[in-house]
Amino acid sequence: MLEIRRELAELRVGIVGTGFMGRVHARAVAKAGARLVGVAATSTEAALEGGRLLGAELAFESAEELIASGRIDVVHICTPNHLHAPLALKALDAGLAVVCEKPLATDAPTAALMAERAAQTGLVATVPFAYRFHAMVREARARLAEIGKVSLVQGSYLQDWLLESTDDNWRVDPALGGPGRAVGDIGSHWCDLAEFVTGDRITKVSAQTAVVVPERTGRGTVTTEDIATVQFATASGALGAMTISQVAPGRKNRLFLEISGTTGSLAFDQEHPEQLWLGGRTDSRALVRDPLTLSEAARPYSSLPAGHPQGFHDCFDAFVADTYAAVRGEHRDGLPTFAHGARAAVVTDAILESARTGGWVSC
Repeated sequence: MLEIRRELAELRVGIVGTGFMGRVHARAVAKAGARLVGVAATSTEAALEGGRLLGAELAFESAEELIASGRIDVVHICTPNHLHAPLALKALDAGLAVVCEKPLATDAPTAALMAERAAQTGLVATVPFAYRFHAMVREARARLAEIGKVSLVQGSYLQDWLLESTDDNWRVDPALGGPGRAVGDIGSHWCDLAEFVTGDRITKVSAQTAVVVPERTGRGTVTTEDIATVQFATASGALGAMTISQVAPGRKNRLFLEISGTTGSLAFDQEHPEQLWLGGRTDSRALVRDPLTLSEAARPYSSLPAGHPQGFHDCFDAFVADTYAAVRGEHRDGLPTFAHGARAAVVTDAILESARTGGWVSC
């Protein structure tokens, strides 16, 4: 019999929030080989039920009790948005590494404060911009120089889960989700992905937003946006356009990004993540994910052989694994930190201000 030795101590993890995203986080915790020591939820009963479902060792009466327990090294915050800042700040003050769902905060100044506190403590603090972890996104980033000078960045993030007046969620309530619902919830993903792949910042925006479903059953009048269209410019001089919707019939989770340069184009569709479209003047082709042929940057995120599809869970698992590697002192390229979450909040606030004022807003 041979003993399997762990090179580093097993990380002890707590999760606040046991809903859909809490379950996604718990799966990734297990895949990373960490211990899910405890969970907290909206009540003790919810924590007990959620803890059983997620496979936690303990249920805590409150998030504060979990954070102060001394039993965990990392806390994952999977709560409604308005709780992100107070809980993340408490966790950082307690010396814990933090994984906090996006949007990092409901406004840019608060998100900046969180990023600053994380920097001051030197603790690892990350945000699940998990689409960065698709192998073909990393491939697009590695191939950017091949398309020449970028001239256009465009795409969309379309869903339909809030299409009907009977569809409801806490995100619709600005007191819980913040003033920018579609933009903060999914627009932040698109903007982060565009800036990550291009290495270029959005510097100004001109936006429109609209409420398509003005009344929701049991909630009354809706004030947070269902859709947004955004024109923008980048620091390098490229132009861009983005469309965001949570009421696009038939679109479930369609994040699409296309980048055009002077000699070629790249396009990635999250609902078809096994391929990267490469466009040229004389020919175009679909590059299929294959760890044997991908770039060095993409290969670590291509865990299965070609023809064995990878998806959202694989991306999220890779994000959490890279976060834990950082906690252990290792470097992981492209890890989205609180600084990136604060950056997304700046762009979100600029989009909302532009929609209110009807003018261009710098970001």
